[in-house]
Amino acid sequence: MTDSFIAALSDILGPRGFTRDGELVDPWLTDWRGRYTGRALGLASPADTGEVARTLALCAAHGVPVVPQGGNSGMSGGATPDRSGTALLLSLRRMDAVRHLDVQAREITCEAGMILQNLHAAAEQEGLRFPLTLGGKGSATVGGLVSTNAGGTQVLRHGTMRTQVLGLEAVLADGSVIDTLTPLKKDNRGFDLKQLLIGSEGTLGVVTAATLRLLPAIGGRVVMWAGMDHITTARRLLLHCQQRAGEVLEGFEVLPDHSLRAVLDHLPDARAPLAGEHRWHALVELVAERGEEDRLLPLAENLLADAFEQGLVEDATIAASETQAEAFWLLRESISPAERAIGPAMQHDISVPVARMADFVEHAVAKVETRFPDHRAIAFGHLGDGNVHFHVLAPPGADRARWEAETGEVIASFVYDLVAQWQGSISAEHGIGQAKVRELERLGDPVALAVQRSIKDALDPQGILNPGKLLAPRGATP
Repeated sequence: MTDSFIAALSDILGPRGFTRDGELVDPWLTDWRGRYTGRALGLASPADTGEVARTLALCAAHGVPVVPQGGNSGMSGGATPDRSGTALLLSLRRMDAVRHLDVQAREITCEAGMILQNLHAAAEQEGLRFPLTLGGKGSATVGGLVSTNAGGTQVLRHGTMRTQVLGLEAVLADGSVIDTLTPLKKDNRGFDLKQLLIGSEGTLGVVTAATLRLLPAIGGRVVMWAGMDHITTARRLLLHCQQRAGEVLEGFEVLPDHSLRAVLDHLPDARAPLAGEHRWHALVELVAERGEEDRLLPLAENLLADAFEQGLVEDATIAASETQAEAFWLLRESISPAERAIGPAMQHDISVPVARMADFVEHAVAKVETRFPDHRAIAFGHLGDGNVHFHVLAPPGADRARWEAETGEVIASFVYDLVAQWQGSISAEHGIGQAKVRELERLGDPVALAVQRSIKDALDPQGILNPGKLLAPRGATP
């Protein structure tokens, strides 16, 4: 059966579209964090939606599991196959075209394999912008962003990927195609199927294209860096910025001094924005459309002057150029690779109610470091979204595999228990993947999980779409 399947798949995709060459397949079998490595029957790289549909129809006929993959930059192992070698790795990277860009309507329809950075460039050529960015913009693809409902650093103003999607095209497990690419302001023909697929991590269908909203290009921006004594002070600064800046406040990120020091050690040419030492830092961005940019600098200066008077900042600076603004953002975007260079860590992408996040960080850091001596807990990220990346670093010299197996998983459960106690979510923007399946089963609402399984069973009765991701099999022990 395998031979006949491979022969049929080769006929569908041709030599460019299907390979079993280890040198070409192996680089895509390990996740970005290096925690999961699997095996695959082969790598399928269809050129268009028709080839995706015929591939999935063939897989359904032969009962072959399918693991969709975009840029392979996910944080939860959601695009990595298991070790059985029975799954087909389905790459959407060849499907990277812009199908349509409507400048007047401010909409773009692009294929799932388009890299986020290229999407930004396509919009900028027309005087527009796509209002979602993240550190992995050079590898993350539209399909992956949709499938995980990605967030990033502009959610505070513009929302997650779910907000950006106006229409979708996707192939279901049996090879049938759903086409909702045409954006309609009002449409009451039953369930909103595109919203069902967003965030489903390839378990309900394979996203092949999306229609996305665009915004006018910014006329200018002002980027500020502030140092403060405490994360609760950062929360007060956020409220101050929201009150004074309103809709022009586009980004507000926080990081502890440990994270900044790690980045400075990791990037040889990087410099600290402020001369002194501060326990916490905030990166703040204000943006304005063309014709309104002149008001940004006075607004930023007045905002910081008032923050100094209120004791919200110990020191602060405003980027003097676009180059310096990019340098500030590079410090923020380099935290994860900098910490990965230090050693192993358990990395948790969590959220709690926005108003409680600063208090949660203070509480959780103390709890974790008391429960696990010699470990260090840090939190950084999107304070205004109620979402931080809560990392627990292993003691120096720890063996990664042994530490993760013996201590790391215990730490993760401990952190997720704290999140549940604070009525939060164990996944804010990176998805469940395979990393958090057991924890979702243990802590999730049983009724909500049952509904999700029923939908999965209806759309994928054989369970061939991204098996082992997002939802635990029925009857699995948490």
